[in-house]
Amino acid sequence: MTAVFVTGTGTDVGKTFIACGVIQALRTSGRSVDALKPVVSGFDPAKADESDPGRLLAALGRTITAPEIERMSPWRFAAPLSPDLAAGREGRSIDFAAVRDFCRRAIAAREGTLLIEGVGGTMVPLDPPRTVLDLMVDLSIPVILVAGSYLGSISHTLSALDVLARRGLKVAALVVSETAGASVSLEDTVASIGQFTGPTRIVPLPRLADASFDHPAFARLAEQF
Repeated sequence: MTAVFVTGTGTDVGKTFIACGVIQALRTSGRSVDALKPVVSGFDPAKADESDPGRLLAALGRTITAPEIERMSPWRFAAPLSPDLAAGREGRSIDFAAVRDFCRRAIAAREGTLLIEGVGGTMVPLDPPRTVLDLMVDLSIPVILVAGSYLGSISHTLSALDVLARRGLKVAALVVSETAGASVSLEDTVASIGQFTGPTRIVPLPRLADASFDHPAFARLAEQF
């Protein structure tokens, strides 16, 4: 497996953090890796180093410059909204075919592992009537699904797994990332989800106070690429 799509059950569940951790683990093991985040909402050029593409570039060991941001994330929007709404705020729209072809070219040209990070959750709209799910189906590469451990996450996670399976997508791993202040423990969340997921690999990730990428969960994820 040399190309994988990183998606989430919703926004702010830790997709970029997980992607960065996998990148670091691959680099530590001497593997070649690259990453893309084609579509970004809530992007502020003045704070590029704090943005998702900025964090991915830092994990890759690359300088955070305007050309590098453009290479990684050609579709950038200022409003922190779903991409279709964020684009509309700027009088723009997202060309779904262009996003798909951009990703396909990167997959074809990859050297080593390529991570493609989605925007928001699995079914966030890109353009009427297509969503991130449609992009994943068109690319037809394995998926890392990232979930939280907040109350309600179990239903959100099982719903996402169901729709991915119905569309014929292979889930390489489900990462359950501990949500800060959640009323449900990470262990209970993983145990409950695991009763319904069959052979799907579940990787629990405790809340890391220092945002360290040294946790063995990242190495476990990187092993399969």
